[in-house]
Amino acid sequence: MGVLIVGGTVALVALLVQRAGGGGAGAAWQAALDQPDGARIAGVAASENGIGIWVQRPDGDRVLVVDPKRGRVSGEIRLGR
Repeated sequence: MGVLIVGGTVALVALLVQRAGGGGAGAAWQAALDQPDGARIAGVAASENGIGIWVQRPDGDRVLVVDPKRGRVSGEIRLGR
């Protein structure tokens, strides 16, 4: 009975850590950039707070800021032409 209690406690703690975002550094995520036809990625730069993706589009270049924790675009910087 003691082994069952300890095993259940360990499983509960592991589940809480995983759901709190500590699931591991190798966790995969993906982000859809939703860019028009003819757009291409010209460069990528990363920091711990965000990923900057330079996108060349027919209507002008942009830098998309992606939140690495959520895997979605959190901002856009338009570069003038």
